[in-house]
Amino acid sequence: MVRRLDQIGAITVDQSSKVSGVVARVRGMVHDGTLREGDPLPSTRALAAELGVARGTVVAAYEQLDGEGYLRTRHGALARVAASVTVDAGMTPDSAPVGARSPDPDGPDPTSSLIDCRPGIPAVTAIPQRDWRAAWHAAASAPLRNAIADPLGSPDLRAQVVAQLGLTRGFTTSVDRVLVTAGTSEALSLVTEALRGLLGRAPVVAVEDPGYRTGHRAVTSAGGSLVGVPVGEDGLDLDALEAAGPVDAVLVSPTHQYPLGSVMPVARRRRLLAWAATTGTVVVEDDYDSEFRHRGAPVPALAAHDAEGVVLHVGGFSKTLDPRLRCAYVVLPMVAATGSPVTEAVLAARRARGAVVAEPVQAALVHLLRTGALRRHLGRVRRDYTHRRARIAARLGGVVGLEARALNGGLHAVVTWSGPTTGAEIARRMADAGVLVASLEEYGLAPGSTPPGIVFGYGAVTMPELDRALDALVTAVTGT
Repeated sequence: MVRRLDQIGAITVDQSSKVSGVVARVRGMVHDGTLREGDPLPSTRALAAELGVARGTVVAAYEQLDGEGYLRTRHGALARVAASVTVDAGMTPDSAPVGARSPDPDGPDPTSSLIDCRPGIPAVTAIPQRDWRAAWHAAASAPLRNAIADPLGSPDLRAQVVAQLGLTRGFTTSVDRVLVTAGTSEALSLVTEALRGLLGRAPVVAVEDPGYRTGHRAVTSAGGSLVGVPVGEDGLDLDALEAAGPVDAVLVSPTHQYPLGSVMPVARRRRLLAWAATTGTVVVEDDYDSEFRHRGAPVPALAAHDAEGVVLHVGGFSKTLDPRLRCAYVVLPMVAATGSPVTEAVLAARRARGAVVAEPVQAALVHLLRTGALRRHLGRVRRDYTHRRARIAARLGGVVGLEARALNGGLHAVVTWSGPTTGAEIARRMADAGVLVASLEEYGLAPGSTPPGIVFGYGAVTMPELDRALDALVTAVTGT
């Protein structure tokens, strides 16, 4: 039976306050136990009529409560309470921090478990179980066959990737230009191996400093050598890149630089591509976190501007679904479709290694893409991540001496401070308080290339966990 929300009462102020009023009252009813885990709420239309407000007011309130972790909403179904939250004695529902729980003397201490805020972990459990099970049922129902898997990857998955890139990343390719890889690391290792075979020596790869540590290891383990290039507010420092001397490839994350979060402007992208075409340098675009843009319009992929055929575009499913799937892809440039030495070298390396991602995994991904389940999942978690990003900005914005960066998109924030305390020391203090983060200094190649700071992932934590982690961060840095 749907619980009525008569306690909310009439709301007669402006739209923003109306939304806040609905949100505050539902929070309060969850805190005081009136609404419990699994309870359905009225439909947005019914509640709007009951309160005398526009339906959009209730829709916005439900969306905010979903993003905060109080409700779970699904198209065509009633919103339901996601978790039962109680309030400490002496605290009113409206004054209680979101997610505050009173200790249960008969249950586990909610503060005893570690909160994992290390970067790179998305909200894996956010996808509806129905969609997840349907994908694996579809994979298991595929007919058995006596065959060797296509080393380039499932044609069906590659076709879905082509469609997805056209819709979301602004460029068109073809199935024969897409290669499936076992994660981004294997993609970078594959490209490095191809360049080594083509050049007959260790390829020299320019990389962002600070940058993607695992990607750097993938390049060196495949026989490449690294040249670090500083990163600024507009991404990779192109003056420093051009002054670094001849390189065979450059690894860049122009849409959301990892970990600092800068976005490379269009003019600088074109300059990078022109330089690469003139010098014969391969540009490897790591399209990291492109799905999660919290502020501003979506940024097209670097490959969308590539008229010379110099960009190898790398994308994947680790941040959209689950890194344990180990499935990514490399997109070869269309304009270099015939006879390009680099293209042919990468294709040859892929065929030599053989298939690396199990066909059932690829079949499950095909189902999620074809049915729109992945698109719906991205819409939900994008909203959740935006709410968490706003909570981080609000909590840290007023703390003197702290600066939060990389909040325009993605699943992590970079927090820096002035003073001699290292990121490693703050990470240790936070671990002692039960919160795991990464030190920013770990991402630098050259000593001193990063300021003291931490990299703080928020993709997989709940709102209550996020609040606890932010409190631990402020205490670790300021001592208060």
